[in-house]
Order: sequence, then C-alpha cells, then structure tokens
Amino acid sequence: MTRRTITALTMVLALTLAACGDVPAGTTSTAAGAAETTTPATEAPATTESAPDTSAAPAAEGPYEHLARAQAGEFAGSSVEVMAQWIEGEAANFEATLQPFIDATGIEVNYEGITDYETVLSTRVDGGNPPDIGQIAQPGLMRTFASEGKLVNLSEWFNLDQLSTDYIQSFIDLGSFEGDLYGVFFKGDLKSIVWYPVEAFDAAGYAVPTTWDEMVALSDQIVADGNGNPWCISIEHGDATGWVATDWMEDILLRTAPPEVYDQWVSHDITFNDPEVLEAAEYMGQIWFSPDYVYGGSTAINATFVGDTQTPMFADGGPGCWMHKQAAWIPEFWPEGTEAGVDSSFFYFPPIEAEFGSPVLGAGDQMVMFNDRPEVRALMEFLATAEGAQGWIEAGGFVSPNQSVPLDWYSTYPNDALAEILNSADVFRFDASDTMPAEVGARTFWDGMVEWVSANGEGTEAILQQIEDSWPTS
Repeated sequence: MTRRTITALTMVLALTLAACGDVPAGTTSTAAGAAETTTPATEAPATTESAPDTSAAPAAEGPYEHLARAQAGEFAGSSVEVMAQWIEGEAANFEATLQPFIDATGIEVNYEGITDYETVLSTRVDGGNPPDIGQIAQPGLMRTFASEGKLVNLSEWFNLDQLSTDYIQSFIDLGSFEGDLYGVFFKGDLKSIVWYPVEAFDAAGYAVPTTWDEMVALSDQIVADGNGNPWCISIEHGDATGWVATDWMEDILLRTAPPEVYDQWVSHDITFNDPEVLEAAEYMGQIWFSPDYVYGGSTAINATFVGDTQTPMFADGGPGCWMHKQAAWIPEFWPEGTEAGVDSSFFYFPPIEAEFGSPVLGAGDQMVMFNDRPEVRALMEFLATAEGAQGWIEAGGFVSPNQSVPLDWYSTYPNDALAEILNSADVFRFDASDTMPAEVGARTFWDGMVEWVSANGEGTEAILQQIEDSWPTS
C-alpha cells in the first residue's frame, strides 16, 4: 500500500519527516498544496527527439560521463524540470539534496511538488508536455509509460556496471521494462519490521527472535506467562480496510518461496490461489488465528483502526500486546509521551526458510526521464549516486536503496537501523497489492482478507479463489 492510498497517514508522515527551511538558492520550487491545472501542449513529446550528440564530449572522470561533464561546467546555464509528489517539508528535503548538483554544475533545477501528482503527471504526459524528470512510486505506471514510448531508455547510455555495483538486482529489475532500464530508484520504504516495547521486553526476559520458529516460541511463552497477548494486529482503515493483511501475506510469501514465485503471482503467471500462496496463508494463520495470540481476536482485528493497533502495547499496567508488524511511520500514532528508540524499537521480520535468505518487502520511488538532453542525463546520474541522496539523509526521514551510501550518514533513529536492514537484504520486492491491477490489489485482495479474518481463518481456498476469479481478463 502506498502513502497516496492512505491519505491520513500521508499528511502526518509528511509533517513529521519534514525538515523545515527556506528553499535553497538556485532552486525554483512550486510545492503546491493542491494540484495545478496544466494546459496540455499540442506538440509531440520531447522523447521523440534525437539523442544528444556526445561525439565531441571531453573525456569524463568518474563513473558517470554526463555528470562529470556537467561538473566541468559544460552545461552551465541550462535548466532541468523535475516533478514529484513531495511537498512542504519533503520538498525542502529534496531541494536540499539537489543543491550540491546545482552548485557544482551551474544547471538550474526547477522543482514542482504536487499533491494530486499521478493525475497531473499523466495529464501532462498524455498532452505531450511532460517534465524532464518525474518521480514514480508504482512500477506499473512506469511500465505503462515505457510501453507507450513516453520514457527515455536509460540502458542506451547509463553506466549499468556502476548501477549494478550500487544497487541490488531487485531494484534494477523494478526499474526495467522488457529488459531495458527506464527508472532509477531514489527512495526506499521498508515494511519488514516488527515493533516491540523495549523496557517491558527486557524486564520480562524476552529475547528478540531471529527466526520464525523463535517468534512463534516467544508468542507461546508470552501466553504461558499470562502476559496478555503476543500480537497487536488490526486492519480497519475505511475504504482501504484490509491492506495490513495483504502486507503480511506478501512478506511471508517472500520467506516461503523463491522470489520468482512472488513475481509470477504479481504478474498473474500463476494463479492467485497457487499452492505456494496457500502455504503462505497457512503460516500467516499461525499468528493471526492461534488462540490468545492477538489482542481482541478476529473481531478486534477487523474493527480496530490501523492507527490504534499498537495502543495496548503502551498500557500503564504493562503491555496488553507485545509485537506489532508495521512500517516505520507507525510511531506517529503512538500514545503521547512514547518515543521511538526509547520506549520502543523494532526487529527484522525473521526468515522462515533459510534457503530464501533475508528478503525485504517495501515500496519506493524511482526517477524516470521523459526528455533526453545532456543536462537531464547528468541530473539522472547524480540521483543514482550516494551523494545524490545525502542532503535528504542528513535532513532525516529518508532511506536510500543505494548500497554505497555510508551507514554513518544515517545519524537518526530509526533511519540508521532501517538502512542496515535494507543494506543486508538479499532480495527486495515491491508491495504486491500496489503492483497488481487496482481491481485486485486495491479491492478484492483487501476485501478477501476482511472476509478471511471474519471467518477466523477458515475457508482460505475458497476466499483466494474468489480473488483469483476477480482478476481482469484484459
């Protein structure tokens, strides 16, 4: 599930992760609180133009040719237009990371942040007036633009050897379409973490589990000790109710089957109710439907708002529940006076089958290129470097998928711990429900999980078959 899908969480997270400040000199920004109305151009998209002539380019220093040429002043005085969803504080953070590029190259970067971003971007692209560079959160949208010939094929000039050094293959695959690279991932978000109350955990003598079996054993121990319920779980979120359950199933599937099976499930090359998916549901049921495991049981799972899930973990008389699987934004919904990293921490959602390593489920933002000019190439290359993320990392609230970023750049919690998990990942996979057709990933999959919880985990095959039957035929 993306932040745009969960609007309430978006607003809180944007304000919390923001580093307020003036727009850096040299950067023009329109970080709008509402979408602007753009009159589509009648000219053909710039992607149809010939690639820039590089035959007379001087020898470049460093792994990225156009960036080196830009830093030598070759493109000074030119400009690049960038559009993304980041507004207010996040816009300031993004501009902070652009400023070193502006200072080093003399290239003006005009950044525009928009709330109804995907709608405005699609309108501009369809109208032949795209920005030079755009941010895309959903790989499916990138593939749509690429299939329509709207994006620049980065494979034709990008230093793919350097990219392969800096990024795990999963991120390169997510930025590719039909074997060619069209997007470079700039920002990552992790879902594969479990929160717990540190002081109470230590006082009870509980140890952080490192395997699924250890996590189940810890759950049994908490029940046996009479210390309330091991798990805080709920999925109620208005029109989006059910998405928490889809995250669980996706994370478990990555731990019980090869990543290729996950990919085949997302692309519908195997059925939604494939035996591997059914097995993941069985593992999920061990936690969700075991007696006394979940605070309030199945009824509370469906009835409790996502933002209130973990409240019993901080009860005055001691935790009513002890573990809560949720992404890094959830502390914004904790009771007043609790502090992440002090009153709570998180551990990596542990592996199930050792042969599948340490996978990470998450989401992220890739940068794509609509117009092909040397200065645009230079900025795309800069955003693929560790230095291209440094400004936002230092501002906080940011994790880069670039594994060459030094861990000591992450000086604030929880970003330092999140970066360590991401850097240790064997496999990264994007949220499946965000990548599936919307009528499945953002509707029947969610609804099916609500029905499954209502049935206390019964009728799994029939429910997954209903979701399978809803998959669009064209």
